[in-house]
Amino acid sequence: MKSLLIVSAIAILSLNAEASRNGNREKRQEARIAHGVKNGELTRREARHLVKGQKKIDAFQKKAMADGELSAKEKARLEKMQDRQNRKIHRQKHDEQERGSHAGNPGQPEVPSTTVPENASGQTE
Repeated sequence: MKSLLIVSAIAILSLNAEASRNGNREKRQEARIAHGVKNGELTRREARHLVKGQKKIDAFQKKAMADGELSAKEKARLEKMQDRQNRKIHRQKHDEQERGSHAGNPGQPEVPSTTVPENASGQTE
């Protein structure tokens, strides 16, 4: 009876450690997305797409943990999903697109100057 209790406790602790590890990884990925938006490496559209991917991972993990266990197959699939998401974040952050104030706002029209141009003699026209 004692050994069954010990085995159960070890299984629960390892399960919690695995869930914690996955949770930490998700937090790091979400932080990378937020940082990418903040410093101009990601557009809002790219960030929305990446956040949607994070939500899919969260939903799968919640479904997989519904029975209280994360099977080897579920763990492998979760790892694969997180690896794929990690690559997507990296690609989007380093895809050489110009965005936001770091690129001079290429998507917005240039605001015309309100100053009157001067002619060659220094007088306003």
